[in-house]
Amino acid sequence: MTAPALTFSDDQAAAFDSVAEMLRGAGVDLEAGALTPPRPDGTGAGTMALVGKAGSGKTLLLAELYKALEQVGVDVISGDYEGRKRRDRRTLAILAPTNKAASVLRFRGVPATTIHRILYTPVYDPEYERIAEWLAGNGERPEIEGLSDVALDRAAAFYGVNKSIPGALAAAGLRGSDFITGWKRREDPLDIGFVDEASMLDDRQFNDLKEIFPNLVLFGDPAQLAPVNQSGAMAFETLPEDRKLELHRIHRQEADNPILDLAHALADPQLGFEDFERMIEDSARRDERVVWGQRVEVDLMARSPVLVWRNATRIRLISAFRAVHGAPEDDLVEGEPLICDGIELPLKHRKKRLDLEARGLIKGAQVIYLGTGRKPGFSRLHVIGAEDPQVSAASIIKIEKPDEEEPFIPFAARMGATFLHGAAVTIHKAQGSQWDTVQVFAPDLYAAARMGRIEAGQPLWKRLAYVAITRAQDRLIWVVRNRLSKPTYPLRVDDLRAAPVAALELQVQEG
Repeated sequence: MTAPALTFSDDQAAAFDSVAEMLRGAGVDLEAGALTPPRPDGTGAGTMALVGKAGSGKTLLLAELYKALEQVGVDVISGDYEGRKRRDRRTLAILAPTNKAASVLRFRGVPATTIHRILYTPVYDPEYERIAEWLAGNGERPEIEGLSDVALDRAAAFYGVNKSIPGALAAAGLRGSDFITGWKRREDPLDIGFVDEASMLDDRQFNDLKEIFPNLVLFGDPAQLAPVNQSGAMAFETLPEDRKLELHRIHRQEADNPILDLAHALADPQLGFEDFERMIEDSARRDERVVWGQRVEVDLMARSPVLVWRNATRIRLISAFRAVHGAPEDDLVEGEPLICDGIELPLKHRKKRLDLEARGLIKGAQVIYLGTGRKPGFSRLHVIGAEDPQVSAASIIKIEKPDEEEPFIPFAARMGATFLHGAAVTIHKAQGSQWDTVQVFAPDLYAAARMGRIEAGQPLWKRLAYVAITRAQDRLIWVVRNRLSKPTYPLRVDDLRAAPVAALELQVQEG
């Protein structure tokens, strides 16, 4: 097997060859550049997991496998458009559990989408579907009433760079409500699936994916936290040993990465919490990418939440954040961060649920509040990491307060997407996300260490610290005191990408 031009380490090369061998068994030969049609009975090579700690090269391998598959003629399916089905077509979908995790991959040039956007597919207006087919290379350039040649040229130019059908249609002056008429649950299986951040998969999602993809490769970190409802177990742990590949070597940047060094130091079974904090102090003295913080920096909280373990800590920090910004109790201020906590809709409104989720409002999505919508109970929102980020949705926004069991709801639709405040989040909910700078509230991890809890054979505080630290891309602030800075500027929304708001109508009939 000839690896790509990029130089792999031995364990990366072995992993690449193992996945290539699996795909060869499914009729996709990367070395020979040969494709055979999918098997008529829908079977494939099954499921394989490629696991390793942060810095071991999982994302690099995923990206190189994607490039190799694209070079031999495998079509990449995004969540926004699939094109017409062909019996001999081989396809690849690259998935992540959250918008933020998918956006991290897209930033690195990998066309990822969320698991939800693959489980539910868009239904296009037939007129505009002709543009999508043309952009995807499956049809002639169309003539569309109301769209000029200049508009079509803009769409083609955008698609040539970004490979996004909705983005291209938006560049031509269309809104999502013009060309997407609805959403439907996927009925037909796909072909090859790559799933990043697979440690976040619960059993239900894993089973759904196995039904859809006869050839499935999971990329995950065994040192992260398992989903809350999984009792410490991750989906890929159930696979046979010969179907799990582990990357052991940690790849460093040209300059050593002190954040990764700290994360991997946690593997030492003799390391105690106090020793670990001394390591952080030493690292902070040597490298500006690690900061020994005496307070929470409030300016960062609007875009990068403070990571905590305890809910009580989360609520106290949120209340302090709102207080220093002068936010009134009965209203939200533009620029306040929110976290989607799910959708409250009865089963009979399934289509509306799909509309909301398809726009990126899935549980755990990070959102910035832009102001009230045109209808009572509606909010204008910017969904972080979504390809079409700005929406207007029926919202139920809950502001939790210290020592109060029931949250305060400043305003709400009767039903719709529900939100909690997002200035601070639990480390569990932060999985799958990364930020340039991350603040970790160390007193919470000290409390976990004092409790002596063990999860999956590891002290809980170490698993929490590992996940929290590896959310930081460039800078880690280890906050050791329960203090909050004053803001140096008011909350803002002008830094968010300008985009037309896609209205999500939610008319609920009584009875």
